Amino acid sequence: MGPLAGVKVVEIAGIGPGPFCAMMLADMGAEVIRVDRAQAVRGGDPSAPPADALNRGRRSIGVDLKNPEGLAVVLDLVESADALIEGFRPGVAERLGIGPEECLARNPRLVYGRMTGWGQSGPYAHTAGHDINYIALAGALDPIGRAGGPPVPPLNLVGDFGGGGLLLAYGLVCALLESSRSGEGQVVDAAMVDGSAVLTTMFHAFSAMGIWNPERGTNLLDTGAHFYDTYETSDGGYVAIGSIEPQFYAELLRLTGLEGDADFAAQMDRSRWPELSERLAEVFRTKTRDEWCEIMEGTDVCFAPVLSLTEAPSHPHNVERGTFVEVAGVTQPAPAPRFSRTTAEIQRPPSHAGQHTEELLGELGYDADRIDSLRSAGAVV
Repeated sequence: MGPLAGVKVVEIAGIGPGPFCAMMLADMGAEVIRVDRAQAVRGGDPSAPPADALNRGRRSIGVDLKNPEGLAVVLDLVESADALIEGFRPGVAERLGIGPEECLARNPRLVYGRMTGWGQSGPYAHTAGHDINYIALAGALDPIGRAGGPPVPPLNLVGDFGGGGLLLAYGLVCALLESSRSGEGQVVDAAMVDGSAVLTTMFHAFSAMGIWNPERGTNLLDTGAHFYDTYETSDGGYVAIGSIEPQFYAELLRLTGLEGDADFAAQMDRSRWPELSERLAEVFRTKTRDEWCEIMEGTDVCFAPVLSLTEAPSHPHNVERGTFVEVAGVTQPAPAPRFSRTTAEIQRPPSHAGQHTEELLGELGYDADRIDSLRSAGAVV
C-alpha cells in the first residue's frame, strides 16, 4: 500500500548506506530483491529471522557474481526491474559485468543507483574510506564538538545514512519520476562526501553572513550557547535545551528559577555564554531528569529528556505515534515519513541470505531443471 508499491528494485547486497537506502524504499512499498553473495549464504530458519533491521522488508537470492550463469541471473532480474542499487568501489561492477552499460542495455528504463564514499571520480575515488573520512573531507566533522576539544564523530549518521543512503534513496525516486515521463533510465552517482557537504549548506550560509565562528563549540547550535545544550541532572541523566527564541528563553528562565536574574538578561551576549552555561549546569544538577520532565514537559522551553536507545521506544510521545515497532522480536524505528493515503509499512522481517532463491528464480520463469542446473554449477545458493 506504500507510495512506491509497484516499483521493483534490485539491491546488490552491501553494508551501511546501501542497505539503509533499500530499507527506506522497501518501507515505502517497493519490491526490493536483495542479491546476496553465494559465500554469505549460511542457511537459517525462516521462523527465526536475523536481527539486522537494516535488511528488513525484502527477499534474498544467493548468487555467485563471478559465475557467468550467476551473472546471467542478475541481468534477468535487472530486465524486469525499475532500479538497481550497488555500493562497490568504482569499476568493480563493470568488471563483474553488471555495470551501467550492461544493465541499461538489458533495460533502457533502468535507474542505476551507485553508492560510494568518494564518488565515481576524483583523486580519492579508488581509495578505501568510512563515514568518518567522508564527513571529514566534506567539512561536516570539524564543527562538531565542544570548545577546546577535538571533533566528535556523530556516530555514522551524517555520512552513511543522512548523506549516503538517504541521499541515494532521494536520487533514485527523483530519477524514477523522471523516467516515468521520459521512458529513459540513467545513472545516479550518490557519494557520501557530496551528501555530507549538502547537509552543511546552512552553515556555509551562516559563515557567509558573518554569524558563524570557525572555532567549534562557540556558536549558537554547537553547544556554545547556554540555552542550546545538554545538561546533566542529579541522577546522572541528561536533558536537552533549545530555548533560542526570546519567548522560549524567558520560559527557560522562569522554570529554572532564574527569571529576573540580571546576568541572564543579555541572551545573545556571546562573551557571557561560558559563564552562563556553568550556572545553568549547576541548576540542572539540583534535580533528577524525571523531576525536570515534570517541570518542563508540555511547556515552550524547547525541552526533551536525553533518552537512550532502549528508553526511546517507551516514551509516551513515541508510543502514541507508533514511532517504534516490534518485528520478529526486534524493536526498531517504524517507517517514516507518514502518508495520509498510501500507508508505509514493514513488509517482512529481515531474510536469511539466499532464503528466497528458488522462489525468485521461479518468478523469473526458470523451471526446476534449470534451477537444479544453476545450483549444481554453484551459480546460485
